Amino acid sequence: MAGQSRAQFSSRIGFILAAAGSAVGLGNIWGFPTQAASNGGAVFLFVYLVMVFALAYPLLVAELTIGRYGSANPIKSLRSIWPQQKKVASLLGLAGMVAVSMILSFYAIVAGWLLGSLVGPVLDAVGMTTAAAWLESFSTARNLILMIIFMVLTICVVRNGVADGIERWSTRLMPVLLVLFLLMVVYILTQDGAMDGLKMYLVPDFSHFSADLVVSAMGQAFFSLSLGVCSMMVYGSYIQKNVNLPKVAAQVALLDTAVAFIAGLLILPAMFVALNNGVEIYNETGGLLSSDTLVFSVLPAMFDTMGAVGLLVGILFFILMVIAALTSSISMLEVPVACATEELNQDRKVAVWWIGGVITLFSAIIVFNFGEMFGLVISLTTEYAQPILGMIFALLVGWVWKRDQALQEIKQGYPELEQGLFWKIWPWYVRVVCPLLMLLVFFA
Repeated sequence: MAGQSRAQFSSRIGFILAAAGSAVGLGNIWGFPTQAASNGGAVFLFVYLVMVFALAYPLLVAELTIGRYGSANPIKSLRSIWPQQKKVASLLGLAGMVAVSMILSFYAIVAGWLLGSLVGPVLDAVGMTTAAAWLESFSTARNLILMIIFMVLTICVVRNGVADGIERWSTRLMPVLLVLFLLMVVYILTQDGAMDGLKMYLVPDFSHFSADLVVSAMGQAFFSLSLGVCSMMVYGSYIQKNVNLPKVAAQVALLDTAVAFIAGLLILPAMFVALNNGVEIYNETGGLLSSDTLVFSVLPAMFDTMGAVGLLVGILFFILMVIAALTSSISMLEVPVACATEELNQDRKVAVWWIGGVITLFSAIIVFNFGEMFGLVISLTTEYAQPILGMIFALLVGWVWKRDQALQEIKQGYPELEQGLFWKIWPWYVRVVCPLLMLLVFFA
């Protein structure tokens, strides 16, 4: 294993907020509420909560344990649990690194749009209408510039390392995100129409229950915790050995799920407030408008109907979205940076700029070929690479890694492990149940 000189999170709360920040992204704040709204609200919420702990939590413990056992980047950590097939293990780590870099390349474009939606109304309010219109309209130049700005923000955080960069900013941004969320929920719930959205979200109508709903909830639970792309593995490698992994994994899962739940408390009532204010949220067939239309058209249109207060609420909402995007993007960039600093012995400040530059360049290629590439890259990474890699990691922990090594690694922070229920269930659960559930997600 790597030496103790390796960077670590300085505190347990620092790790929890950083890992939750990695997991809390646009998928939680926008993807989950719109999935809930499209799948019967409260029924989807209930199934999602079950799936977070039936599928995502055991896999989160597995990825964190691999990372801490290896105390290194994902390539080296995977080699450490599969020494008989070091080349194959290295290729798996490399595949995870490439997949997460590709996810960041399209994520940065979407985050750039959020920056535009944040700054645009402010410029419009001070009379800079031309600049505001440019920021809020779809164009290649605007997409490119805003993406570059967001990537530079991400690079600047990761450049400063684990404790001074990732942990420092995560422990600042996550509490701000939670406070903003709660303030906005309280405000939205006072508006006309909000109670209809709240009822849809919290009062179950089991006529919406279906096999497709279960699969959708399962997929959302898996993706919401950043599984399958080595982010949690690399964060796990920075955890101190005396930390109780099952416990902190549960805390990360709970915090991530709480943010998704609160997002539902905000977004679903906000949709019905928008409907009450004359904004369209349904298409001609009675289905919800697509999620990108909702976030970039429906809510801004609702904010416009609220006058001066709407401007403030809109600014707060997009600040919240940018924070969520940034806490996820820094964990994505850390994966290839950790690999470069340890596998190629590069200085972090050098590695972060050239790797960030390569990802920015690939993102620029997507911008210039948006119609052909944007949807394709999203599909390749989130629908194929992420679930396949996640399933392989589960199989490695369940079938390849020596069980006593996994036991000893987890026991370092959990001495009474063998007497508890966790160890009686977790090994066979990761070995059999998780791969079967993920096959359902993949082939459904």
